[in-house]
Amino acid sequence: MVLEESESPLNSSVTAFALKAKVIYPINQKFRPLADGSSNPSLHENPKQAVLPNQVMEISTSGSLGSLSQGDKEDCSSSTTIHSTTSDDRFQARAFLKVTSFPEVLTCESFDVKLCLCSLTLKDLMLLDTELRKEKHVMVIQILKIYVTDFYHKKKITDDLFKKILLIQENDFEELQRQLDSRLQNTEMSGAHNSEYQTLEDLERKEREYSEHVIDNMEAFWKQTDKAQQAFLDESKCSSAKATKIMMDLTEKMIAVESLLSESQDLQAMDIQERLFNWELMVKMIDSLKSYIPEECKCRLNIVSNILDHLTVKNNLSVRQKEELLTDLHKAFWEQLAHFSNECIQQSKDLILKRLESCAKKKEEFKHRQKAEQGSLLSKTFHNEDVHDFLKAYHELLEKHRQAQWELKEEDDCESTEAIADLYKELYSKASHALVELVTELFLQTLPLVTGLSVRECELLKEEWQENLVPQLEKWETYCQRRWKLFQEQLLQEKQLWMKEYALSSVMQKHLSEKQEKIIQGVTSRLGCLSDDSVNYILQKHRLLLCSVLRRLTLRRVGMAALARMRLSRKKSLLQELRQQHILQKGSFPCQDEDQWQLQKALESHILEEEEKLEEETQQTHLEFHQQLVTEIQEALQFLQQHMEQVIGQTLLQHARREARKKNLDGGQDFKERLVEAAVESVYGTSNNINRLVQNYYQELGKITEGYEEKKLQQLKSLQVERSERNRLKKKQESELALKEKQTKGLLSVSSAVHQRMVLQQKKVLAQFELQQQIRLESLKQKLLGLHHLETELENHLKEAEQDFVRELAVLTRVPVAVKKKPSKRSKPIGEKTKRKTFQSPQSAEKDDSHENIQEPPGLTSGLCRERLQSPHESEPEPRKNSQDAKKERQQVVKAFI
Repeated sequence: MVLEESESPLNSSVTAFALKAKVIYPINQKFRPLADGSSNPSLHENPKQAVLPNQVMEISTSGSLGSLSQGDKEDCSSSTTIHSTTSDDRFQARAFLKVTSFPEVLTCESFDVKLCLCSLTLKDLMLLDTELRKEKHVMVIQILKIYVTDFYHKKKITDDLFKKILLIQENDFEELQRQLDSRLQNTEMSGAHNSEYQTLEDLERKEREYSEHVIDNMEAFWKQTDKAQQAFLDESKCSSAKATKIMMDLTEKMIAVESLLSESQDLQAMDIQERLFNWELMVKMIDSLKSYIPEECKCRLNIVSNILDHLTVKNNLSVRQKEELLTDLHKAFWEQLAHFSNECIQQSKDLILKRLESCAKKKEEFKHRQKAEQGSLLSKTFHNEDVHDFLKAYHELLEKHRQAQWELKEEDDCESTEAIADLYKELYSKASHALVELVTELFLQTLPLVTGLSVRECELLKEEWQENLVPQLEKWETYCQRRWKLFQEQLLQEKQLWMKEYALSSVMQKHLSEKQEKIIQGVTSRLGCLSDDSVNYILQKHRLLLCSVLRRLTLRRVGMAALARMRLSRKKSLLQELRQQHILQKGSFPCQDEDQWQLQKALESHILEEEEKLEEETQQTHLEFHQQLVTEIQEALQFLQQHMEQVIGQTLLQHARREARKKNLDGGQDFKERLVEAAVESVYGTSNNINRLVQNYYQELGKITEGYEEKKLQQLKSLQVERSERNRLKKKQESELALKEKQTKGLLSVSSAVHQRMVLQQKKVLAQFELQQQIRLESLKQKLLGLHHLETELENHLKEAEQDFVRELAVLTRVPVAVKKKPSKRSKPIGEKTKRKTFQSPQSAEKDDSHENIQEPPGLTSGLCRERLQSPHESEPEPRKNSQDAKKERQQVVKAFI
């Protein structure tokens, strides 16, 4: 007997009708129209599961054609169009199941399996960030503790001070952690109306707020670290050079910490992404088992239907009898399958619950053991020279712990998947056995009574059913294998795309790092006055903060990529199913007639249209997240800039203090104090001759400053002339270049595309801008160097004049103290072509009028000194009774100018 072929996995005629009619027509419909217009409830279906609030009805991302607990999924689950009844904004507000571990996804009844998996990826990224942040805090605090302990052992700080410093550090850092935990807890609780479900909109908001809180905590942490360093150095009373060396050593150790964490973060972030792809494979495998059972049973039932159709044609059965037999068979089988499926689902949930409880206990035991190992390492004593050994040992210990936790999770995921797979294999065995029993009952008990056929003829019908079943099952098996292969290829394409985006992000991050390094190097080079150690400290501090900022932003970028994937998951999954359907249909039905060819062309056109829409939405989504990332980068770099401004300001302040101390030491302050005391006690130094000496000193200062101003004005004019000449030459070069471009413009417009010309013009403008900026910087540098040279020369002349004044004062008061005069670096005074005349001798000074006013340069003396100098004084020695007043007066005058 020749029977009609059973229905194909993809019904070509139904698909063609759906495409031509431009309506949603389910492929795996349950109620097919009969010839008389009535519907055939041959495929029994239980009432549909209630849909969640805000839940959007769409195709299952798993591609399953039947839900075991419901018989089949909703009719719209296999639509050939991906147009949703709601907008994309509604999709972001939809609720999907909140899961805490991968095994929960295996029993998830939601259509949004990919959303659940991506949410687990975000959870793993957040956990990784938390672990690395705590590791950094511990290592930085331990580094500070090692240095403080070293100072304590060297008796540079007391025992009470040692305990006080450590206690303050621990309390401050613990307070920072408490503030962060409180903020993160508030973020997690906000918007949580339902603890079992979450929306994509809430998830994006939480990720954004989490990133803001972490950046704020990072800023506060580094400020607290600087504060702890400064407090420790202030309490230790060490020298400025020693303090600078210690701060450079601490910064170098912290850079080593950031390097270790950055390398570990990159590797683990890639592992997390790789695990996401493995999760999708395991979920797809379980979903294939779920869909394989009802689809194969449909295939078996279709062969039974074909046999009954043949009996109807031979008039052994009426149409009504055939429909009643099929209805009873389908109802009995789908009821049994639903019962077995409910049992399987409940067993799966119980199994996963037990495994999660067991895994939680293992994790708790593992956590206690790890904490004990970490405490044992931290309790050991390390010295300054052992800091790198400590960092390496502690980081390797935590890496070993993280690897052990990772392996424990992977083992649990694989075992849970295998256990669920075994349950569905058992379900398949039960369903097949139940169907065989029902078919046997139909052929050997029911048909002989209804058709009047002999038992032998019915046995032959059963054997025919079994024979026809073999090629159909082989065909279905081939179909499933092709579908699985296509899924693997699609997943591989997604993986390659992710690797490409990750490589591009690495290049952008490297460019940002180099740009920031170039900026800080330019700033330090323009300062010019700092020592090499100070410049190296600024560069090290900038590198430390930049590493910390970039490491956080890298993790944020990975999280944004996961959020973008979640936004696009709906349309991507639907488009992938359309592509998969087209490829499988093309392989099952080669284009042999006009209708099938038109069907293929219509489906291909529809796929191209949806691909364009998906590409447009992908670009828009990526642009939105990119703009958000750029905003967060700017905010983080703003923190970096503010922090570096403080560091540079403190460095300049310390440099100024060191220079001031050096000048005080070089100025012979001790000698000046001894000279003042000797001049006060001397009887030869009167107010008149001292005033005359001061007047000559003022005149000399006036000549020096006047010469300085003249030279300064002359140099500025010279620089202005040079700059004008450079601008003239630059404009001449630009005009020549523009003339050449005008001559080659016709050739360029013909041989080059518009985009290439735009790129060349952009490069030209940027090159001109950088050249102009470099010219300005060089001009400013020359100006600063010239002014610095003049100021140095002025300072030398002022020092020499001061030394001459002190020497003349010593001679005037006949103080037997020799002044060690430094050799002069100038051959001639500023603004003079003749030799500078010396101060007047004491004899000539005594003959001058004692009431002559002293002409002084403004700003060189205080008001008190000016008042004392401009008051009248006696030219003759005072009587003995006024000797104390004269001594006091001489002391005030001498102190005012020494």
